[in-house]
Amino acid sequence: MFTGLVSDVGEIVSIEARGELRRIRIACSYEAESIALGASIACSGPCLTAVAIGRNGNRTWFDVDAAAETLARTTVGSWSVGRKLNLERSLKIGDELGGHLVSGHVDGVAEILQRTSFDGMAKFDIRAPHALACFIAEKGSVSLDGTSLTVNTVEGDDFSVLLIPHTLAVTTWGERKAGDQLNIEIDTMARYAARLVETRE
Repeated sequence: MFTGLVSDVGEIVSIEARGELRRIRIACSYEAESIALGASIACSGPCLTAVAIGRNGNRTWFDVDAAAETLARTTVGSWSVGRKLNLERSLKIGDELGGHLVSGHVDGVAEILQRTSFDGMAKFDIRAPHALACFIAEKGSVSLDGTSLTVNTVEGDDFSVLLIPHTLAVTTWGERKAGDQLNIEIDTMARYAARLVETRE
């Protein structure tokens, strides 16, 4: 489990095709000794497993394998060398829950329609996949590229979020623009509430 609070921005340094898998190497500022083999790390949304860890000079790297399902249902299939990623380590008992509960199981891909920058902040208008739009509520939570954000407005399949200067500075959001695609994970409580209503009907 995660909170959607980004703790580092990593960079893809290599991608290797292995049949239906892609082995992706990500450089980061985490201490290599602090990453356990098999650890779960949220990489711009998807929860991926560290399958190898090492150091190259003063940089730590870890490898993850992206399978066909991940490549098809997230933005991972379009990743390339040099891309920056929002990283978050999995929660430990006693950690502060500052965002909202995020599983790292991406539901689909959303698209930025417009970015409006002002006073060091940025408002993003985003279109959700139609099947997921019903789970997005004004003042509710949503995870976009692994970042826990509060929904400002909702109209049909479109919604908006507002990012403060700090978030723009310490995540990949500072680089985001209209036309970019985002990994979206809906709020877990919204998912189960909808399922409960469905079963009662």
